[in-house]
Amino acid sequence: MQRSELTIDLGAIRRNVRRLLDVLEGAELWAVVKANGYGHGAVDVGGAALDAGASVLCVATVPEGLQLRKEFAAARIIVMGPPATSREIALAREAGLELTVSTDEIPEGVSIHLKLDTGMGRWGLSELPVPTAGVVGLMSHLATADSDPEFTETQIRRFREATEPYRHLTRHLANSAGALRFPDARFDAARCGVALYGLSPFGTDPGDDGLEPALHWSSQLAQVRQLAPGESTGYGRRFVAERPTWIGIVPVGYADGFRRDLTGTEVRVGGEPRRAVGTISMDALAVELDRELPVGTPVTLLGHGVLAEDHARAAGTINYEVVCGINSDPARSRRVVVDS
Repeated sequence: MQRSELTIDLGAIRRNVRRLLDVLEGAELWAVVKANGYGHGAVDVGGAALDAGASVLCVATVPEGLQLRKEFAAARIIVMGPPATSREIALAREAGLELTVSTDEIPEGVSIHLKLDTGMGRWGLSELPVPTAGVVGLMSHLATADSDPEFTETQIRRFREATEPYRHLTRHLANSAGALRFPDARFDAARCGVALYGLSPFGTDPGDDGLEPALHWSSQLAQVRQLAPGESTGYGRRFVAERPTWIGIVPVGYADGFRRDLTGTEVRVGGEPRRAVGTISMDALAVELDRELPVGTPVTLLGHGVLAEDHARAAGTINYEVVCGINSDPARSRRVVVDS
């Protein structure tokens, strides 16, 4: 029995790219595929995004960029995080990667994007220097595009004023939330990550913004048993039956990425919503059933109506963390790529 299966739909990725391109109204879409494509697979997602009209692939580290370069010889690949060593700078130069710089030290022989801190308070220059040879882009990052419109408008204004003398360079500021809600943030390009995967940057139903989740995570009931009143399931006896209760055991736990704090969230068992009960263990979780069901009944953990946004609310986190935490190691799950 396969413990679980991850299905990545590249057709959904392409449709999300086209949706974002429509929103951007002429600005370029740069596909953020860091962290193995938010757990979806950087190579698969990157190829689909480029095919659908994305202009650039964005990653967080030089090693991530080097992995993509092996697959995409001609693609523009931008490393958004700082290089860790001078060796990484040399490797980036050799591979034709573009680097992001947040300090006064600008490497030579490589295309550079200067990052200005307009309010994130993280990576970024406090003041934008006069761009030198090799600088091809100017960028910043929005801190509250999903939650605080007033501060977002402040960041947009700061960025526009600082970069206006250098309009001949590519200016990019918007993330997914900025692209969807703030037309003035789009400038020449938008770096979209979470929306690319059909996830909402606002924690709401992604369909509200015309987005389609690309990941489906499924398993099945491995055991079905009835608890008598007073009997429990799982560590700590956090779920004790008050009446005769059917329980289904699913062979997926927090080592697979179904987080321990997802107790109480809903999955679908045989197409019907069912609550995860008791303590999520390393390799298994329990769901409360309304009747006896056969072993092998399909369980949808994510996708097909089970939203990462709903799991995130149950866990007190964000959908980014939910999908990035799924373990795609073939020793734990089977990964399938489709193109609908």
